[in-house]
Amino acid sequence: MTPPCRCHAAPLGRRHFLFAAGLAAAFPVLAKAQTQYDAMLLSCIDPRVVAPVYKYMDGRQLTGRYSQFVIAGAAIGVVAPKFKGWHQTFWDNLGASFQLHQINRVIAIDHRDCGAARIAYGADSISTPERETATHRKVFEMFRAEMKKRHPDMAVETGLMALDGSLQPLG
Repeated sequence: MTPPCRCHAAPLGRRHFLFAAGLAAAFPVLAKAQTQYDAMLLSCIDPRVVAPVYKYMDGRQLTGRYSQFVIAGAAIGVVAPKFKGWHQTFWDNLGASFQLHQINRVIAIDHRDCGAARIAYGADSISTPERETATHRKVFEMFRAEMKKRHPDMAVETGLMALDGSLQPLG
């Protein structure tokens, strides 16, 4: 069993986040002084994939070189109509990450046996490996289309992670 992450024991509230983003907008020189990261990672809150996702990013020599946004379902949480109330939060966060860290790509990692997929699209959408892959493929198509509309020059990588940590690129 993976121990819970303690790095976000006192998360910033929305007001503090918006304040920080506002400071970056008001003082672009400060934003430029920040470290340039290679990417933003979008991943799921499921504790079964926290360590495998970290290991995957470490294996790509990206440790310490990416910002991260974690939300139930990863890309599902960003595009599924069931989670519409969450969508703008991701886009606001991505905008701040771009401004603060000059990221040039987003790496979105969904995972198999995802409860958010079941909530958003029904149990049948993940009832077989083939249906599950098709569901995530559709989600990633929507996610990439939204990225292209909002950030046309930003690269997007999408993949479906098995619970053993292996990643199947989808995109």
